[in-house]
Amino acid sequence: MDDALLSLAAELGVVLKARGYTLALAESCTGGMVAQAITSIAGGSAWFDRGFVTYSNQAKIEMLGVSSKTLEVYGAVSEQTAIEMAIGALKNSHAQVAGSITGIAGPDGDTPEKPIGTVCFAWAEAGKTAFTTTKYFKGNRQEIRQQATVELITRLVNRLNSNN
Repeated sequence: MDDALLSLAAELGVVLKARGYTLALAESCTGGMVAQAITSIAGGSAWFDRGFVTYSNQAKIEMLGVSSKTLEVYGAVSEQTAIEMAIGALKNSHAQVAGSITGIAGPDGDTPEKPIGTVCFAWAEAGKTAFTTTKYFKGNRQEIRQQATVELITRLVNRLNSNN
């Protein structure tokens, strides 16, 4: 894990601790990479509640309450699924903030509408409107997963800082 990612994870911890918040994560294509970055920071248990690695659609349904209809209509890689994942992480944890990632890291699984590197994100805060975005990353599987990890942590930091 590179120093820039660890520094970013530490910054997220500072922002969460300042608010008295804890974080929950719902990860698919990153397979726990965000949680790994966060748990690499000493003292992270003060601000990280839990992570859900929901790689399969069934896991998304069972662990996070993602609607099977959402998966059928929009697919696992969609902002609709990402937002349900983030809300489900909030509902199934003691956290006040949640982030989610679902995407196509490759080398296969892509479609013309959703090429390799398509990653959908969501972040939710208790009592507030949840937000989503989609990014398109370039690179190999590991590079896409790394970029998605950085993106989610950056978005969480920025979102929490904008709520001051």
